[in-house]
Amino acid sequence: MAASDISPQSAYIQHHLVHLNNIGEKQTVIANFDVVNYDSLFWALLMGLVVVFVLWRAASRATTGVPGRFQMGVEMLVDMVENESKSIVPNEVSRRFMSPLALTVFVWIILMNALDLIPVDLLPWIFKITGLGAEHGDPLYYHRILPTADLNVPIGMALGVLLLMFYYGIKIKSPGGFVKELFIAPFHAPGLAGVVLAPFNLLLNLIEYAAKTVSLGMRLFGNMFAGELIFMLVALMGGAWTGFNGASIGLGVGHILAGTAWAIFHILIVLLQAFIFMMLTLVYVGQAHEGH
Repeated sequence: MAASDISPQSAYIQHHLVHLNNIGEKQTVIANFDVVNYDSLFWALLMGLVVVFVLWRAASRATTGVPGRFQMGVEMLVDMVENESKSIVPNEVSRRFMSPLALTVFVWIILMNALDLIPVDLLPWIFKITGLGAEHGDPLYYHRILPTADLNVPIGMALGVLLLMFYYGIKIKSPGGFVKELFIAPFHAPGLAGVVLAPFNLLLNLIEYAAKTVSLGMRLFGNMFAGELIFMLVALMGGAWTGFNGASIGLGVGHILAGTAWAIFHILIVLLQAFIFMMLTLVYVGQAHEGH
């Protein structure tokens, strides 16, 4: 399709879906390890540092007296995550690591998701007036602020959870017990029947691990990517302004109303997706402690 065949609306959305990366164009395949999305890395690391700073500050300023609002809020969050961890992860030693990890993941994903609430064209406007992103070839001409709408980030986090599942499975059941379970579960059978069923058990277990990993990452990515697209569509309503006429005023009012309504609803999605990712992380690690 020629560039002239693309409508301005489609060109606007396609432009906003290209990452600032080392190839200068949109990634065309799902898995391409030669591509590095610098914008996703920057914002994900920045939000991670913010999480570490906030939690460190809460811990350093904690007192045994009457807590302030900041300390009380953090303590309520810690208690909530700790209670969920106790109900899911059976091993107390494992919880010493998993509870802080779940808390960090929860707050980290909230902050990354919340970046979607920043107006779509705010950063491009800033880059334009500073000369960093007005024209093709400028340093920040392509830039996406939402890390969780980049499939690489949620899938990378999901792979981290997969490694934790392997680690705790091997730690709790021993390396031999972990490998043995891959071949004898979920279909248990004695003697020759067990030998015949072993390849099927292995295949089902591998599919289960793959399905957990892919679904964990894709759920977060799909919800945030869809939310990002809706914000872009809402922005197009405001971008259709052509002067003080009925159509432009109607679209402008619709832009404000739709943008406000979706932003309020999106706050729920931001929190819910972070909570789901945290809970599934605990559930999958908890399942790694159990035998079939």
